[in-house]
Amino acid sequence: MNTATSLSVRDPWALVPSLGNLDAYISAVNRLPMLTQDEEKLFARRLREEADVASAGKLVLSHLRLVVSISRQYLGYGLPHGDLIQEGNIGLMKAVKRFDPDQGVRLVSYAMHWIKAEIHEYILRNWRMVKLATTKAQRKLFFNLRSMKQRLKSKASDANAHRNTLSSADIAQMAATLKVKPSEVIEMETRLSGGDVALDPQNDDNEESYAPIAYLADDSGEPTQVLEGRRRDAQSGEGLVQALEVLDARSRRIVEERWLKVNDDNSGGMTLHDLAAEYGVSAERIRQIEVAAMKKMRKALETTA
Repeated sequence: MNTATSLSVRDPWALVPSLGNLDAYISAVNRLPMLTQDEEKLFARRLREEADVASAGKLVLSHLRLVVSISRQYLGYGLPHGDLIQEGNIGLMKAVKRFDPDQGVRLVSYAMHWIKAEIHEYILRNWRMVKLATTKAQRKLFFNLRSMKQRLKSKASDANAHRNTLSSADIAQMAATLKVKPSEVIEMETRLSGGDVALDPQNDDNEESYAPIAYLADDSGEPTQVLEGRRRDAQSGEGLVQALEVLDARSRRIVEERWLKVNDDNSGGMTLHDLAAEYGVSAERIRQIEVAAMKKMRKALETTA
């Protein structure tokens, strides 16, 4: 019986449930048949030379258990196991597409790197709201710091077993092992130990909140604020001068004495009664003149704006 016939006796696709829980999926993929080296080369050549989708499916299905095994190594990051497997499967499919059977390397060895790469990218995108590792050195730190800390804690004495922070010796040892600077180890440890903080938390109560958004917001560069500031500056400078020019001499002096004049002792100008005595009218008449003058000035300011 040839290879194609032997695998068609029981179609591997039928073993993978289309719906169900994660345990059922893992149980199914662990029952999928493994390919021999000759079968692997045969299907890989069919895929490369004939673009045979069925052969690609056989290669992917026979290595799904590898994805499950690798994904278990990353459960400590608190992300769903099913999502880790899904991302790893994407890496497996990429490896199958690029696999060259004539290089003398088994697909399991080649695919392992692609599977880990996809899982790494998923973790870096989703472990925190803010991306922690961007450079190659930071990625190496991110995925090795946790495991190295566990090994160092297991070697520590009972007296220091409760210690969560890294000592200077630990930092130096980790930096030398990972070939990075001690300062980079300290920075990554600090970033990993910190949690996400909501900038604008949702509070159901009416109490005043002092979330980071309250003191991080900067409206100085906001376009409407900039335009409003320019308008205010123009009105308080040249606009005010133009507005005063529309008044008669008496109204202008009343406004200047009541609102614009400041004495050496920080007191204002003349009172309503002082102005009333000077012009020989009542204080109420001075107030009426002041109100009318303010309306004229406001109208003039609106025109210049």
